[in-house]
Amino acid sequence: MVRVKYSIKEGPRKAGTHWYKKWGRVGGCVLRHFTGRIPNLGVQRYCPVCGMPSNRFAEFGIVPREDAKCIWCGALERHRLVWLYFKKMTDLFDGRPKSVLHVAPERMFENLLKHQFSSGYLTADLCDSTAMVRMDITHVDYLEETFDVIYCSHVLEHVSNDRQAIHELRRVLKSDGWAILLVPITAHRTFEDPSVTNPSERLKLFGQEDHVRRYGPDFVERLNEAGFKVKVIAASDFLTEEQIARMGITDAAGEIYYCTKQ
Repeated sequence: MVRVKYSIKEGPRKAGTHWYKKWGRVGGCVLRHFTGRIPNLGVQRYCPVCGMPSNRFAEFGIVPREDAKCIWCGALERHRLVWLYFKKMTDLFDGRPKSVLHVAPERMFENLLKHQFSSGYLTADLCDSTAMVRMDITHVDYLEETFDVIYCSHVLEHVSNDRQAIHELRRVLKSDGWAILLVPITAHRTFEDPSVTNPSERLKLFGQEDHVRRYGPDFVERLNEAGFKVKVIAASDFLTEEQIARMGITDAAGEIYYCTKQ
């Protein structure tokens, strides 16, 4: 029971109005939070990251994609794909302690992985102050063979010297460890031009103002050059058609680049 205190001068009506204004705003925010999801409530779609169903996923993207973003946790197509791969095809959740480096951590993964690995889990970012450490992945300040697992998704297209970054990630990966390095594949072959620094020109050439290249399928060659052995995995390699459809694993999810040391 909430007791509303008021003075004789202000009276119960004025005090009640004050209480309503204060808590009504909070309730309004909560109400908008859920009513915004009402059109998408249902069971046609299922997000494997948060475990919540919906009628469809929300629209998302610079060029908007329909049925893309989980209405509950925000997971996109690629997040749902890689989470399924983590659970079905790797030893990430086998119960053994691991040291995990998560570069540019996605919020929908962060709490889940921190709960799983506790002090063995490290988030890193060059710009995001909420990450555990500030890290320039072209100069990783950790010893060789530090991490059992490295996950770095949609970061390298922002890095001018991506070859150096890939080399550094390999250096700090344990000899029996594995890394998943994801980039958007949006060209037939990788295209970059270091002379292009204007944001509007980058948007025109590379698809986003802070991207410095477009990757093609030859991204694998850069991984190989750094000393990685790479498996390229599509959704259809480990998921059924029914799973792909219900979990919204569209072509926008891309492929998974599973890397181990040669």
